[in-house]
Amino acid sequence: MNMTLKRKLLTPQELQQMYPLDEESKEVKRKNDEEIRKIFMGESDNFLLIIGPCSADREDAVLDYMHRLKDIYPLVHDVITIIPRIYTNKPRTTGAGYKGMLHQPDPNKDPDMLKGLIAIRKMHMRVIKETGFSCADEMLYPENHRYLADCLSYVAVGARSVEDQQHRLTASGVDVPVGMKNPTSGDLTVMLNGINAAQHPHTFIYSGWEVDTTGNPLTHAILRGYVNDEGKTFPNYHYEDLINLSKIYDETHFKNPSIIVDVNHCNSGKQCLEQPRICKEVLHSIKHNAILHKMVKGLMIESYIVDGNQKVGEGVYGKSITDACLGWEKSKQLILDLAEELRVIKKLYEEKQNA
Repeated sequence: MNMTLKRKLLTPQELQQMYPLDEESKEVKRKNDEEIRKIFMGESDNFLLIIGPCSADREDAVLDYMHRLKDIYPLVHDVITIIPRIYTNKPRTTGAGYKGMLHQPDPNKDPDMLKGLIAIRKMHMRVIKETGFSCADEMLYPENHRYLADCLSYVAVGARSVEDQQHRLTASGVDVPVGMKNPTSGDLTVMLNGINAAQHPHTFIYSGWEVDTTGNPLTHAILRGYVNDEGKTFPNYHYEDLINLSKIYDETHFKNPSIIVDVNHCNSGKQCLEQPRICKEVLHSIKHNAILHKMVKGLMIESYIVDGNQKVGEGVYGKSITDACLGWEKSKQLILDLAEELRVIKKLYEEKQNA
């Protein structure tokens, strides 16, 4: 093979032994996992916000952002459950560009996978310890998932990975919710096949082992918009799109049918400042349809400290070096506005139930 074997890296077990979660952090994650599980099982009416930077590019800014989320959380926790995004692996359409902290713990320096593995684990551990959040990350490389498996409360499988067999089979062995995005083509069948596969048990090879999984009943759909053959983006978050997916779910008989709406990417046409408007439209849809109120579990929002994005090396603190993000002040107001509307929706459905 045309590869140079540079060095043997730590195994996931070795990295976890070097940097173990303490008992307090394990208990924090356990409680978070239970709260999130209840939402997907329909045992809680709280609404999920999976929110944070497009990519976790530097620890200081990420921790700053997470502390800001922590400060606002008590104001909205009666109706919102926050899962922060700490995405440490980034898919690249052409393979070129910044691939995330795992590859480059310092975006301005050459890749260093060993330093990257240590950096991403320590960052996730700090967030749990300092803020009480256990976070979401994208499973870009299934074999790498175990480096962070004990830290994560949510896993996303991206639009370019959702058709891959290894992603689907690995998701079947993950013990937290896994969101399957629709592919960039918008073909919902691909996403639904991924959900179906992940909800069933499998035997396969993983990291040199023959493994058995039991299936993940919390695997669900993420709608993120799509691109046509001419490269034009189209949304799939509108009322009709949500109703269509809910009808398909009814025909499939999947466990815990659930929808998360990604309000950036193709749903916003990569116009990050459109995210608040899209969030509010989704809430309007669930307000007026009981099926959607039950099935739409939350939103995925790309948010950081400074609006927009920048090139690697420009050095603006808290500004994304990948996709453009909503800045903190707008994000804070959005979270407060969503909580207020969710309280109205909650009261509305309680009154209907008691009528």
